[in-house]
Amino acid sequence: MKILRGTIFGGIAYFFLGWLVYGVLLMDFYMANTNQCANKPQGEMIWWAMIVSTLLFALLLTLILNWSKTETVKDGFITGAIFGSLFTAINSFSFWSMTTMYTSFIPIIVEIVVAAIILGVTGMVIVLTWGKNKTS
Repeated sequence: MKILRGTIFGGIAYFFLGWLVYGVLLMDFYMANTNQCANKPQGEMIWWAMIVSTLLFALLLTLILNWSKTETVKDGFITGAIFGSLFTAINSFSFWSMTTMYTSFIPIIVEIVVAAIILGVTGMVIVLTWGKNKTS
């Protein structure tokens, strides 16, 4: 149940944080600093695939938090932030090396920092769903 709760609530948190940050706050930044030719037109996103992707990412983070025996909200944030920044750095540098997705190095740095924050908060939410009362 702990893994299921973490996956569901972590997935919900990750989805809404991603929507807020990427879809609202940084939308204009990414439109100006990334190559948009591979993106689907507005309104053509495949929602079921987005939901599956979000839940799988939350499951992966939940498993990492569980395997590392994370018990505190603070450790959930730290572990989530480390995981998020490393995972995103791997993908971003891979895209930088093989695609024209990024128009400069700046969005890579922004992406890594943003992912650390979003996955850190998601890690906190996951640990909170486990019913731990520890905050430090």
